[in-house]
Amino acid sequence: MQRPLDVLGNSLEKRILIRTKRGDDIVGVLKAFDSHINIALDEASISGENEVQLGTVLVRGDNIVFISPGK
Repeated sequence: MQRPLDVLGNSLEKRILIRTKRGDDIVGVLKAFDSHINIALDEASISGENEVQLGTVLVRGDNIVFISPGK
């Protein structure tokens, strides 16, 4: 059984999906994270009807509902 931070560590430099409390699905390449689950993404975009390219972003851990590796 892996702990959540171990799963994130194994997902570095891979694409992940993040759902925010606001309901946005953000997809990007995981560059870094910390113990508060603050996430740094590269090549990020918001999925949906009209995909929005974001580039490099930092998502605060307290705004994250879930993270899915390998998206």
